[in-house]
Amino acid sequence: MRKFLIVTADDFGLHQAVNEAVETAHRDGVLTAASLMVAAPAAADAVRRARRLPGLRVGLHVVLADGVALLPPQRIAALTGPDGRFGDRMFVNALRYFALAGVRRQLEAEIRAQFAAFRDTGLALDHVNAHKHFHLHPSLLAMCLRIGAEFGVRAVRVPQEPLWFSRRGGARFAGPAGALLLAPWLALMKRRLRGAGIDYNDRIFGIARSGAMDEATLLEILARLPPGATEIYAHPAAGGGPVAASMQGYRHQDEFAALLSPRVRAAIGAAGVEVGGFADLAKARGRRIA
Repeated sequence: MRKFLIVTADDFGLHQAVNEAVETAHRDGVLTAASLMVAAPAAADAVRRARRLPGLRVGLHVVLADGVALLPPQRIAALTGPDGRFGDRMFVNALRYFALAGVRRQLEAEIRAQFAAFRDTGLALDHVNAHKHFHLHPSLLAMCLRIGAEFGVRAVRVPQEPLWFSRRGGARFAGPAGALLLAPWLALMKRRLRGAGIDYNDRIFGIARSGAMDEATLLEILARLPPGATEIYAHPAAGGGPVAASMQGYRHQDEFAALLSPRVRAAIGAAGVEVGGFADLAKARGRRIA
């Protein structure tokens, strides 16, 4: 397969500044896709913007950690606090999701509600992923695939970053040790996706440099881009300051500027890279197979 690139903005709907950056970076820059948080404060604004951007591929960013739930707290009391927010103790919660059937039932209800809310937007579902890549958890992935099949899921993000890039940042699971730790879960994820007939990217860039995907970083990635399907994701926002408490230190404006950079656009063109969303990737693979 030739080089195919998906450039995604995560957390679409989190804040109006994020939505503004997504719209501008798609219209005037290199952004091709966005992952929508359906329960986030600015989700309605994000959907309005997406409806006037027919070329923007929009997927569902399932939130099950460090964010707002869609269902009321009394229905999912094992998942959220009284304020309706998920906690950020992902390791502890991951163990609970394995062990407790009652918790899994509440998870399924919340995941189904988020899929239904996306369907109700009327937007075409380009892909599915999860906030903080929590869909790497086998139980959550199984739920997303089972429930997603009812809503037409055709593609899922695989959060597998090349080792040369993962060494560059301070990501929790970056570097050789992290790669070794995640390898069996990533292999299981790919096996399940193939078995379900779900498309996915070959590699991703953005984990190790989360919040710091600036122009220089994008140019370095593009200079080393191999054949196959690559996803680059970022957290752009227009305006200053973090858009969430958990994003202290994120350079949202630098990422926004990178997506608008003429040098980045020129590098994509010079490399002969085909761009689009996951739906376009599926078509590209189909043309190759045919």
